[in-house]
Amino acid sequence: MTAEGCKHLDHIHRVTPSAKGCEECLRMGDTWVHLRECMECGHVGCCDSSKNKHATKHFGATHHPIMRSFQPGEDWYWCYVDQLMFEVE
Repeated sequence: MTAEGCKHLDHIHRVTPSAKGCEECLRMGDTWVHLRECMECGHVGCCDSSKNKHATKHFGATHHPIMRSFQPGEDWYWCYVDQLMFEVE
């Protein structure tokens, strides 16, 4: 997995996570499966395996193209626009 083919790498920034869990699920008192962090603004949302899919909803609302796994030990990114998973070296 390389970033080759992704045209949105300039949207990867040093961000501060917005929460320690899915921001919206925490407010709702709901649960999630895995977490994703937006590389444009730091929003933490739940993955598409979670019932609420807040990370994808965040992309839909903001058009911030790249998120990364917010799971310990995982170091991969996803570009919603290019539909590409990759790692950054």
